[in-house]
Amino acid sequence: MTAELVRGQNHPLSGTRMEIRVSAGTPVVAAVTLGDERGRVVGDSSQWLAHPGAPQLPGVEVPRQAAAEHRLAVDLGAMPPQVHRVHVLLALPGAAGRPGAPAAFGAAPAPHLAVTTTEGEAVAGFTMTGLGPETALLAIELYRRQGAWKVRAVGQGYEGGLPALLLDQGVPEPAGVAAGIDEAVGRELSRSVDLPAAPRTAPPPRPETAAPAAAPGDGRTTASSGPVDYRHPRRKAAATAPPPPAQGPAQGRPGSPYDAPPAAPRPSSDGQPGTPPGTPPVPVAGDASGWTMEERLHNQVWGMFEDLARTIAAYRSAVDFAESRFEQELDRLLADPATRGGQAADAARDQAQARQFALVDQARAVLDRDIAQLVAEAEVVEPALPAAFAGWENPVWHAYRVPDQPPLAVRLGGLYLPEAPELRIPLLARLPLDRGLWIDSEEDRGVAMDTAVAIAARLLASYPVGGFAVHALDPAGSGSAALAPLTGSGAVLMPSAGGAAGVGEVLNRLTERVDLLQMALRGGAADSLPPGFDTAEQLLIVNEFPYGFDDRAVTQLRYLADEGPRAGVHLLLVADREDASAYGPVLDPLWRSLLRLTPLPSDHLADPWVGHAWTFEPSLVPPGSQVLTQVLREIAAARPAYGP
Repeated sequence: MTAELVRGQNHPLSGTRMEIRVSAGTPVVAAVTLGDERGRVVGDSSQWLAHPGAPQLPGVEVPRQAAAEHRLAVDLGAMPPQVHRVHVLLALPGAAGRPGAPAAFGAAPAPHLAVTTTEGEAVAGFTMTGLGPETALLAIELYRRQGAWKVRAVGQGYEGGLPALLLDQGVPEPAGVAAGIDEAVGRELSRSVDLPAAPRTAPPPRPETAAPAAAPGDGRTTASSGPVDYRHPRRKAAATAPPPPAQGPAQGRPGSPYDAPPAAPRPSSDGQPGTPPGTPPVPVAGDASGWTMEERLHNQVWGMFEDLARTIAAYRSAVDFAESRFEQELDRLLADPATRGGQAADAARDQAQARQFALVDQARAVLDRDIAQLVAEAEVVEPALPAAFAGWENPVWHAYRVPDQPPLAVRLGGLYLPEAPELRIPLLARLPLDRGLWIDSEEDRGVAMDTAVAIAARLLASYPVGGFAVHALDPAGSGSAALAPLTGSGAVLMPSAGGAAGVGEVLNRLTERVDLLQMALRGGAADSLPPGFDTAEQLLIVNEFPYGFDDRAVTQLRYLADEGPRAGVHLLLVADREDASAYGPVLDPLWRSLLRLTPLPSDHLADPWVGHAWTFEPSLVPPGSQVLTQVLREIAAARPAYGP
């Protein structure tokens, strides 16, 4: 079944040789950039940019002319090993454009791209709607993940045209390169013969149905219409009954984003004939890329995070589309006096609402299948996680031993979205921490301290003995009960500092440490530190800030937040921001520099792909469990063997 994508959605590619077909309704320039893992081109643009003046690169060939219809040839198997992303770019011709050409994509028909096999079989399509003054587009990208290639619908527009787009891609001298592309398009245009514009005709009906495709928003559907493919990227299509034999590949773009026809079942990738392609793959722990199992599991967790973000984005987009189409149909009914009232109007409104519900139910059914696959993957991955990645309830903690080297990351909690509350994705923070943490104690101060102690214990357990030290500032003594596991086990040798004098003493010592390390690093004398200098990473827990802090102590804390991570000194602040409101905006940089976590579930974290508001749930020790005490005792018992 062809997948009609929406912005942000991705889809797996089964082969390496393919065509990308562009239908724009007006002459456009097609180009391709080859990017690294970050999507940036590397080196000379002649090696990483294919355009009408230089149409061929390893694995890529683009047309030489501006045209309303394009075919781009791509062979992913021929890509250099440095290439991880293939970006397809579209731009309106500049001075070389024909008279009367649109000045922006918003004034032209919505461009449509189709990824097909070399035989013309459609794999995925993308219609870029909602465009305005943009004159250049990053349409789609083909990207490599876990050794497999996928296509992602991007649809990013640039009002600054090709120069702005190429600059964003990292092309050197983008203005000059864009001018060269326009010049090449002009040369090809001057060689062509102007023909009278042929009238645009509707695409022929699909061979598998006698009814024409439904136009967007007209409310009609066809028997062969299917849902948008919102599948999990590693999940194959659900099994469907084969349609009547087709007489050739479908031509033209679909009339509606929801009218992609189902494809006949084909043999599975393992070559077993008759295996339905809808059979989901069996989840395997550690199937991501990486040199070690720990790295593969880390990358797999983040891959699940990204997959869930994108499949939820696709579902929400489908719901928005269904609601928008329903409102448009109501507007048309109300605008016509003949359909504004009466039984016919009521029936028409009921039918429009039924279509809306059907689209939402259709998208939800696919989302449920995707979530079920991710849940199955989580059930396999969670038991395989190492201690640093695992929740405190995981049995791996009962076999804990002090590691010889720090892990890649530690688990701070879990993340979930309202559409899938049963699916928790671990929130992993890379080590060493590059920013401090702030546990917001506004809602529950007691649970906030429990959260801080659980994170501190996890960090202690992640480093070799002597590689991590914890200090605690608790001027009022309100956190002594929560800190007892750390201080009572002997894993933390330094007791919590109380009162203003204790606050000043600890802050002075850590500030001097940061100063000394900063001077050594800047002077290139990192090996000439004083004898006996403690090189362990340091964590400072501060409870009920700013109680017990004077202006000098506040300034020192800000300094530690800004400069401490580079010198191995990290903050773990347990505070209610309102308590520090007397300082006004002077503390705003401090709060912004810290990663805010909450002791109770809260939807305040956003992902970098689609900006979902994720609900964070801290990783706490189960009630009545002694696992935290056992882990801290193991750390304390190992200390004499390694020295203090």
